[in-house]
Amino acid sequence: MINPNQVYTTKEAQDFLKISTSTIKRLLKKGIIKSYKVGGTYRIWGSEILKLLSPEVESKVYKIYKKVKDKTRKTIEKW
Repeated sequence: MINPNQVYTTKEAQDFLKISTSTIKRLLKKGIIKSYKVGGTYRIWGSEILKLLSPEVESKVYKIYKKVKDKTRKTIEKW
């Protein structure tokens, strides 16, 4: 169970979310998961992991995905 007030490593977050190392890195880089760098490693609050699992986030991610997809489509059409 994820405790919202506990700090987790990227490996622990990966295990909770059942995602690959490259995916967790991408989520951190894009700011989808807020984290803090401590001693060269990222630390993630449990509340951030729970936010990612909520239905609200899914709709936000879809909107971002659609925006990127449309922008890519327009760029390709210009070629």
